[in-house]
Amino acid sequence: MNLLTLKMKFFSAFICLLILSSTSLNAQEMSIDQLQTLPELGAAQGVSTIGDQIFIYGDREVGMMRRYTLKDSLLYSGEEYQFTLEGKDLINHPTGIAYTKGLPTFIGNSIRLNREGTEWKAVIYAIDWEGFLKTKTLDGNLMAVIEDDACIQGTRPEYVSYQGRMIVATADYGPSRNEVRLYDPEKLQKAKKTSEPGVLLGKFTCSPWVQNLHWIPGEGALVLVQNQIEGRLWRLTFLDLEASMKAGKEVVLKQIDFDNKDELEGFCLLNPSLGIAVSSSKTQNAALIKIP
Repeated sequence: MNLLTLKMKFFSAFICLLILSSTSLNAQEMSIDQLQTLPELGAAQGVSTIGDQIFIYGDREVGMMRRYTLKDSLLYSGEEYQFTLEGKDLINHPTGIAYTKGLPTFIGNSIRLNREGTEWKAVIYAIDWEGFLKTKTLDGNLMAVIEDDACIQGTRPEYVSYQGRMIVATADYGPSRNEVRLYDPEKLQKAKKTSEPGVLLGKFTCSPWVQNLHWIPGEGALVLVQNQIEGRLWRLTFLDLEASMKAGKEVVLKQIDFDNKDELEGFCLLNPSLGIAVSSSKTQNAALIKIP
């Protein structure tokens, strides 16, 4: 490598660093602007923005989801959707909604099989998203049921952009051996199990207590929505996805800790200066987060 090439590489890396420092990743002073109580969710399990809609899902007497709008605070739209099939609770503990236009929509279900949390059953469901929004149940809208047997402790699907295409990412929850895995969405939809050939595209190890994932388009950053200890103290960890895949372990860009004592379950950005976080608490379970 000659001196000119070396200088160009250094300059490119420096420019990338400047770009990252000017985006939402430079969120050292992230702060909670407002806490509010969203009732009738059971324990909130996650939040997703799809188009201009805000969806928050939970595990009430059945797995369910509600649509919200944002004015000065989050306002319930009156639209509720239930993850039921023929009146029976199917996705009882929804953990992640992976949606992108033109590709299958996936919803995770992570089921703890023992008290210690060492045994899990994880299932990913492919659904007709538009049909689900119309009928408000899974009747006629369930397209596939896939056992996520490649996981270690649960599943929480989210679409990410990797090597020029949209891929489904998911992650484990637990004290050790956690991974972020990338699945081919089209092969995933046709599979019975994620261990089938061609479904898993790659993986890397990550830190514990991951409750959900959030992708930041255009920045190559994957956010681990997690807790600092089991079930307590909020944490957001921003990863460089490409670098993490190359290294085989998480490459952290930023890590932001909050003092909230309850269990963080979901997070998403609405825009570069505002995010939403939800917890499993029955009161003050939603937060608007300001990003300077």
